Amino acid sequence: MKKIGLLPLIAATYFMVSGGPYGLEEIVAGAGYTGAILVLLATPLVWSLPTALMVGELSAALPEEGGYYAWVRRALGPFWGFQEAWLSLVASVFDMAIYPTLFTLYLGRLFPALTDRPRALAVGAAMIAICALWNLRGARSVGWGALGMTAALLAPFAILSACALHAVPDGPPAPPSMAGLWGGILVAIWNYMGWDNASTIAGEVERPQRTYPLAMLATVGLVALTYVVPVAAVAHSGLDPRGWSTGGWVDVGRALGGPWLARAIAAGGVVCGIGMFNALVLSYTRVPMVLARDGLMPRVFARTLPTSEVPWVSVIVCCIAWTACLTLGFQRLIELDVLVYGLSLLLEFVALVALRLNEPMLKRPFRVPGGLVGSVLLGVPPMVLIATALWSGRHESAGRLPTLGLGSMLVIAGPMVYWIRRRLKRWREW
Repeated sequence: MKKIGLLPLIAATYFMVSGGPYGLEEIVAGAGYTGAILVLLATPLVWSLPTALMVGELSAALPEEGGYYAWVRRALGPFWGFQEAWLSLVASVFDMAIYPTLFTLYLGRLFPALTDRPRALAVGAAMIAICALWNLRGARSVGWGALGMTAALLAPFAILSACALHAVPDGPPAPPSMAGLWGGILVAIWNYMGWDNASTIAGEVERPQRTYPLAMLATVGLVALTYVVPVAAVAHSGLDPRGWSTGGWVDVGRALGGPWLARAIAAGGVVCGIGMFNALVLSYTRVPMVLARDGLMPRVFARTLPTSEVPWVSVIVCCIAWTACLTLGFQRLIELDVLVYGLSLLLEFVALVALRLNEPMLKRPFRVPGGLVGSVLLGVPPMVLIATALWSGRHESAGRLPTLGLGSMLVIAGPMVYWIRRRLKRWREW
């Protein structure tokens, strides 16, 4: 099996985390240009860098298929390993429904007839099917595809930034809005979320002990750069940020460069949606496979294709589940995703510390600086950021249930599922 190298892993991680500036519009509209830039500069320092360092150490020390599940299981035992996998898979249900929505939204900018609900759902389902087939070709195919799509989606923003910097501003940028700042932080967390997703394909990466730390640190810089530069450039142009909404980059491109740039940005949004979904299919579908190998899911999920070793049953079942969630709203999806993913990330930081205590002699080609104290302090800023952002949105609701209430119910279901699974296993053994 041909494995994935450094550049394709950086590109795949970029799509697992970012996929370009698409999705930042809500931050600009809520917090203004200055507030958005502050949020986009602070979030990688408080959130991305600690997470990337943690992933770099654990991926290099334990380069196993299943990634974060394998780390938590080894550090804290099978119960907590299952909870890590459960939280990640539940988060994926909300996370993966967002990208077909972005895909159809930007495709609708090019072909407005596709924006009505039945057609939009059909287009989203078709995109999911294409990504499923693409993933069946293997990790290397997804990685090289991500490399090409990264160049395709960032090129229009490079042109947009140049046009914005040459524009004559009408006046100073509007001051940041404190009312929209906390909501902007929640969206920023989502836009910087997913650094651990690349870990689940460790068995399919060339020289993972060296490749993962380099890929994590390089991707942190790339994501921050491709977020801040376009927003700062448009701020210089003086365009009013208050009218922005999801998909607003197209209108900005039209105002600064004309219809051709608007179409290029819309096409880049289509690439963003399919690129992010495609890369995350690669990540999430390895989790049911390793759970099945450990006897915590039906064995059928462990079946792989002989040519690419892709878990084809997991790919198909996961894609069907994600298709069923296409009708959920964008903001509710983000809130639920951040809540559940934040708890899974907490377990990973705990695993980092537990392995430092329990296995001090474990070979670690890359180490988080600061020793044991450094590994403990590393997880504090991301957890504080998540708690603050979720508290600010505690009154939001998902249908008739509060968002935090629904998320809490899904989290509590994890131990129940584990207990039921263990009981069923014991009955079969009897």
